[in-house]
Amino acid sequence: MESFLSIENWITLLMLFGLLAVLGFDNLLYISLESQRVEKDKQQYVRRMGIGLAVIFRLVLLFALIQLIEFFQDPFLKLQWTGFIETEMNVHAFIVLVGGGFIIYTAIQEIFHMISVHDIHDQNEDKRKRSVGVTIFWLVAMNLVFSFDSVLSSIALTDEFWVMAVAIVLSGIMMIVLSDYVSDFLQRNRMYQVLGLFILLLVGILLLSEGGHLAHLKLFGHEILPMAKSTFYFVLFVMVAVDVVQSRYQKKLMLEREQREKLIRKVMKDNEGAADNHA
Repeated sequence: MESFLSIENWITLLMLFGLLAVLGFDNLLYISLESQRVEKDKQQYVRRMGIGLAVIFRLVLLFALIQLIEFFQDPFLKLQWTGFIETEMNVHAFIVLVGGGFIIYTAIQEIFHMISVHDIHDQNEDKRKRSVGVTIFWLVAMNLVFSFDSVLSSIALTDEFWVMAVAIVLSGIMMIVLSDYVSDFLQRNRMYQVLGLFILLLVGILLLSEGGHLAHLKLFGHEILPMAKSTFYFVLFVMVAVDVVQSRYQKKLMLEREQREKLIRKVMKDNEGAADNHA
């Protein structure tokens, strides 16, 4: 009871909720894009069920990390091929590396699908559809990958389990609410899906760099360094700014083209009227 009434714990709870909200942005984007792989009438169910199950597994992961933190941090694979590859792989690094690789694969696959000429002539979306069960599985699995760092950050900030658990549940509820809005926005503005996929690609690179750093990975004598979060957010800001400017510039060009076409039609009409009067 004393722990529950502590002002310090409530302040920590607010900090954790803010941290999980910020770190959950890329996860939310992945959920919104991946849910579009199922039938439209089942997409909301998939998002909510996927996030709901992910929250439960996050709590399990939190409990497991508290009890078995050394298991996730101790190396299980050591390679010392000097000049070629060196690593001390642990479970945490392995999960982050696999998650980053899968996100990059998914983003590239979807980008190629968007630009495929075959899909322009044959709008057969059934080949891209996934079952509800498979989609929910991937949403939960990737949610756990995204949540690893946030759960570890939570453990570093407090040793009160209820504070971390409440922050995880609240962030899950927030994601359930926002996922519908993000998904609807992407479906109404299909051009922004391209931006979303490239952001996912950037997230995958971020995870690969973090996983390589956690694994003390060296390739050809060069150590893999993690991408700084400040760099990640700066690149993200630039990508969004470029997309917004390009979108507005395209609208300006379309407006100018429409005005020229109207002017040409008016001149042609005036010339036709003059010719008729002359005749």
